[in-house]
Amino acid sequence: MEQAPTVKNNQYNIPLKYRKMENLHIVFWLFKDVAWCLGFKWLGTIMIVPTLIISIVIAYRTRQYVSELCHNLAITVWISANSYWMVSEFFGFDHLPIWRDYTYKHLAIIPFTLGILILAYYYLIWRPLHTKKTDY
Repeated sequence: MEQAPTVKNNQYNIPLKYRKMENLHIVFWLFKDVAWCLGFKWLGTIMIVPTLIISIVIAYRTRQYVSELCHNLAITVWISANSYWMVSEFFGFDHLPIWRDYTYKHLAIIPFTLGILILAYYYLIWRPLHTKKTDY
């Protein structure tokens, strides 16, 4: 049986197996962004897959804690927005107009905004209603 993160004695405990995955996620994310900076289209594009998959797995594994879930979902949509922006630059459609001064690159604002809305929900709605120490 897979052991999920737990809260005990007011401490959030992450199983080592999960922590290793989170650390590997950071490595993938950095490779993706370094590839973007250096213009390595193939590497940056390939690194979207493991970066996004691990982000989704981390969010799923922390789903029992609203705080962790909201932050991890925000990270997932951030990576999605960031990846779309990168791909739009790599494949040269970032500057093409959609409407007025808005280009295809600006579509990344949709997942970025979704991430902000998820965190706004947590901080402005959920958290104020759940202030007991047992709520996380």
